[in-house]
Amino acid sequence: MEHFLSLADLAPEELRALLDLALDLKREWQSSGNRPLLQGKTLGMVFQKPSLRTRVSFEMGMIHLGGQALYLSPNEIQLGKRESVADVARVLSRYVDGIMARVFAHDHLLELARYSRVPVINGLSDYNHPCQGFTDFFTILEKKGRLKGLKLAYVGDGNNVATSLLFGATKLGVDFAIATPEGYGLPEEVWSLGEQFAAQSGSRLLRTTDPVEAVTDADVIYTDVWTSMGQEAEMEKRLRVFPPYQVNTRLVAQAKPDVIVMHCLPAHRGQEITDEVADGPHSVLFDQAENRMHAQKAILVRLLGEA
Repeated sequence: MEHFLSLADLAPEELRALLDLALDLKREWQSSGNRPLLQGKTLGMVFQKPSLRTRVSFEMGMIHLGGQALYLSPNEIQLGKRESVADVARVLSRYVDGIMARVFAHDHLLELARYSRVPVINGLSDYNHPCQGFTDFFTILEKKGRLKGLKLAYVGDGNNVATSLLFGATKLGVDFAIATPEGYGLPEEVWSLGEQFAAQSGSRLLRTTDPVEAVTDADVIYTDVWTSMGQEAEMEKRLRVFPPYQVNTRLVAQAKPDVIVMHCLPAHRGQEITDEVADGPHSVLFDQAENRMHAQKAILVRLLGEA
């Protein structure tokens, strides 16, 4: 593992080993605190988009492991504007041991990785969100005790988070169903890649416009905002299209009795998810948010450490 840019890049055994490492690191932190596996290491964090969870989880993860993180705001870097992406990569990778970038264009991440001397981690791009996806399967494994053969149902916009969930599910043998409005599904090339992975792992796939069909017998229901950052101009239209895809108590009742409900946050309560579900007995939203820190420690140790 040279970089962490997409779950599609990882072999199933690499992904499972990374999940095992995340479980070990979380247990270690809970019992006695983490060993300083990244003592003397520094992570440079490049942000084009703001984030509560991404910044704090990476920064605290580095602190727990004995390293440190350096926050670089959108105004300080201005990828591709004030300075070329290639030059930012060439310069920053001479100062730090790893780069985490949260960007709009996935091509910027690919270019950072191409010219960087150090590992690059995708903290989010318009294409996918692998740190979130990895965290989600870590959380499902923690809650359910297994992954293979479970059914994960995603309801809402076919966005970057849904892409990472498809890739992770089909690498790990999780059945994946997605319900989106017509015209808001996953890109065809993303779905085709998921089908290739599913043929190898045995995952069953379903894409539909019917949320009830998607969540029937689901072990996990997942949703995300209807309008992502950068799509604000579409908000009014999306608010007319997406209400039938709200995750509410009626929809949750169609899944298994012990279903867990997930959301990567921030949530627009009253839109894609109701308060009754977000704060209800099936919700694991805040365990999921905490696990960003523990899951990402595994990525950091694998890329920057000796493990």
